[in-house]
Amino acid sequence: MEVALYGPNGFFAGAGAGPAGHFRTSVHASPLFASAVLRLLEDVDAALGRPGVFDVVDVGAGRGELLAALHALLPGSALAGRARLVGVEVATRPAELDGDVGWLREVPQPITGMLIATEWLDNVPLDLAEVDERGRLRRVRVDRSTGTETLGEEIDAADAFWLARWWPMGSPPKPPAEPWARAEIGWPPGAQPGARAEFGWPPDARPGVRAEIGWPRDLAWADAVAAVRRGGALAVDYGHLRAGRPALGTLTGFRGGRQVKPVPDGTCDVTAHVAMDAVAGAVGTPYTLITQREALKALGVDGARPPLDLARTDPAGYLRALAAAGAGAELIDPAGLGGHWWLLHTVGIDGVGSFGRD
Repeated sequence: MEVALYGPNGFFAGAGAGPAGHFRTSVHASPLFASAVLRLLEDVDAALGRPGVFDVVDVGAGRGELLAALHALLPGSALAGRARLVGVEVATRPAELDGDVGWLREVPQPITGMLIATEWLDNVPLDLAEVDERGRLRRVRVDRSTGTETLGEEIDAADAFWLARWWPMGSPPKPPAEPWARAEIGWPPGAQPGARAEFGWPPDARPGVRAEIGWPRDLAWADAVAAVRRGGALAVDYGHLRAGRPALGTLTGFRGGRQVKPVPDGTCDVTAHVAMDAVAGAVGTPYTLITQREALKALGVDGARPPLDLARTDPAGYLRALAAAGAGAELIDPAGLGGHWWLLHTVGIDGVGSFGRD
């Protein structure tokens, strides 16, 4: 996955149309998304006391689409003249990007302002594990050129520890859905030095049940947020929570706007949804975790149709408002983009506008 996405000939490192040519994100769907992000940036700016320089760092910036949209919106905002936009990406700087926008391969620090990662964590490489016929949890191996999968060695202790905490491995839920099994790691109060514990999986974990071992995403996000000295850090991504982990995982691929077999040969996106609660808990700062539908509504995107009276008094305005309503509805659709998660951490500030704390 690392080589397929970020190697010399990797999916994200190559030239061409970039991610927008293969899959649709909220940034590509509508300028309303950038407008909502700008409102959030202004809330963070106010909480910081409007510093002389406000950093906006976009991690996994693609071809700079979000930064370009924000740059176009800044002249009419409270951040005009103070926002410093920087994209972080393995691909070379897009030629069409405005010269005011910086472009780096690593997250700069320290950041006073906002770090944003829109559909970045789902592309942070991870390993897969699968229960075999004997009930052992083994690492999934893949042929890079064909995508053919086989089971390899048993997972190690670090992987087992993360799964025991974050990815229950009981039987897949059956209608009616049953609670997933959980494993809690606790030590007896009188445990002596040298005592050992063996990680075991629920006896009903069925062959073929899979888990996506997410601790690399936890570390990646914790490292990124650590660059923020004061301000906020926002991750927007596909994801799931511990109570509803998918029994067969979420690994898939995208190429040319179509979902395809996740062959890690560099020709397609290879992605897996994010264990959002695990990522949130890895940072150690206050956070809010809500759906994109909830977040965008709090930031003024509601997808409501304009009043019909407007069609009689201003037909052109009505059509523009109708188009904006359609775009807003797509962004907040709970079965689509609206089902994404927004994870917002705050660092050195009490709160951000409409967003509370969990």
